Amino acid sequence: MNHAHFLSASRRAFLTNAGLGFSGLAASVMLHRDSMAEVSGWTPPNGKPHFPAKAKSVIWLFMNGGVSHLESFDHKPMVTKYAGKSIAETPYADVQNPDKLAFERAPVPDANGLQRNTLFPLQVGFRKHGESGIEVSDWFPHTAKNVDKLAVVRSMWTTDSNHGAQTQFHTGRHMLDPVQPTLGGWVHYGLGSLNDNLPQFISMGTREYWNRKDGHYLGPAHDAVPLRIDPANPLDFGQPQATFSGDAQRIGFDLVEALNRETTTAYPDDPATAARIASYELAFRMQRSVPEVVDFADETEETKHLYGLDQPHCREFAGQLLAARRFVERGVRFVQIQHGGGGAGAWDAHGGLKANHEKNTRAVDQPIGALLTDLERRGLLDETLVVFATEFGRTPGTQGSDGRDHHPFAFSVWLAGGGIKGGTVHGATDELGFHAVEDRHYVTDVHATILHQLGLDSRRLEVPGRKRLAIDHGTPIHAIIS
Repeated sequence: MNHAHFLSASRRAFLTNAGLGFSGLAASVMLHRDSMAEVSGWTPPNGKPHFPAKAKSVIWLFMNGGVSHLESFDHKPMVTKYAGKSIAETPYADVQNPDKLAFERAPVPDANGLQRNTLFPLQVGFRKHGESGIEVSDWFPHTAKNVDKLAVVRSMWTTDSNHGAQTQFHTGRHMLDPVQPTLGGWVHYGLGSLNDNLPQFISMGTREYWNRKDGHYLGPAHDAVPLRIDPANPLDFGQPQATFSGDAQRIGFDLVEALNRETTTAYPDDPATAARIASYELAFRMQRSVPEVVDFADETEETKHLYGLDQPHCREFAGQLLAARRFVERGVRFVQIQHGGGGAGAWDAHGGLKANHEKNTRAVDQPIGALLTDLERRGLLDETLVVFATEFGRTPGTQGSDGRDHHPFAFSVWLAGGGIKGGTVHGATDELGFHAVEDRHYVTDVHATILHQLGLDSRRLEVPGRKRLAIDHGTPIHAIIS
C-alpha cells in the first residue's frame, strides 16, 4: 500500500470524524470541495461575489403553515362584501378559470382536491401606513410602522397544495422531485465566510422532517447549523464529549497542528492536509464565540423591551430575532428563522382563523418591527436583506366553518433592506385574492432576487452533472430593487 496515500486518507477520515463538535463541520466543508475538484477537475466557488453586491447577509423569516395573504398584506374588501355567497354568484365568477392566466405550470387543486367556493369574510381590518400608504392588516401594527422599508410582493404562486410547499419554497422543487439545495445552502456554498469565528449559515426554530436538509448534493457541510437561544448550550455537539478546560483543549489543538505540519512537510503531494490544520482552531473559536452572541447581557434594557423579551407571548421569537441581529452584526451570512414548526405548522388555520392568526401575529409582529428598526438605527439594514415568507396563502372561501384552506395560487411575501426599494407594492391578485394576475412570481424568483443582491449568479454556481431547470434558477424581481 502506498504509505503517503494511506496516511493522507487516514488523516482525512480522522479530521472528518473526530468527535470534537464543530471540527467535523469545519473540516467537511474543505474536504468536500477538494473531493469534488479532484473527481471532476472543476473549480469550486472562491467565496467572492460574481458582481458587486448590495447586501452582505440575509435574515430569512419563514412562517410555517401558510399565512393568510387576505388577513396580512393583500387587502380584498370584496371578499367581505360577498361573504356567504358562492364565487359563482359574484361578478368575479371566472377567477377560478386558470386557462385565462397562462400558468407556467399546470395548477393544482386546493388541499384535499377541493375548491372552497363560499366566501369567508375578512377577519381583521386594514389601514394605510407610512408615506407609501401601503395597506397592512391590524394584526401587524409593528411591522406596519416600518412599511416604508418593505417591498411587498402580492403575486406569489407555487404548485404544492400541501405542506411539502415548505420544501418547495426553500428549494424551488416539490419535495418528491429530485432534490435541490435550499437557498441558504447555495449562499453558504457560493460565498463562504465573513467571520471564521462563527458558523455562516444558522437555523433557529423548529423545522419539519421534510425540510431539514440544506446542502443536499452540495454536501452536508452546507447544511444550516441549528442553534438555540441558550448561552449554556446553544448548539448540539458544540462542546467536547468529555469536560476539558480551555488549556487542555489548547494543548490538544496544538498537538494536532504540530502533527499535521510534520505530515505536510513529509508528504507535500497531499494538498488536503495543510488546509485542514485550521479546522480545529475554527472549532475552538466557535465554541467560545457562539455562546457570547446568544447571551444578551450587554444589550440595553431599551433594546430588550423593543424586541419584546419582557413579553411572554413573543419572548421566544424576540430572542431569535435579537440573536439574528447580533449574528449579522458579526458577519454571519445567512440566518434562517422558522416560526411555528410542529405538525403542519402553527399558521395552518383550517378552523378558528381569527384566534390562530391573532396568536401568531402577537408572537412575531413586535420582534419583526424591532428587528427592522434596530437594523436601521445601527446602520445594518443597507447591508442586511430581511425576508418574510410562508409556503402559500389561504383560500378566499371557507372550509365550512371559520377557517381557510391551503391556497397555492396566490400569496404575499415581503423583503426589506439590502438594496431593496422600500415603500413598494409589486404584483397583484384578482379582486377576491384567488389568483396572482399581475407580475406573477414563482417562489424561485425570490431566491434569484436574494442571490442577485448578494452578488451571485446561480447559473455560475451550478455543479457539473447537476443541471437545473430555468425555473429552478428564477428571475430577479428588478421592480423592487433600488
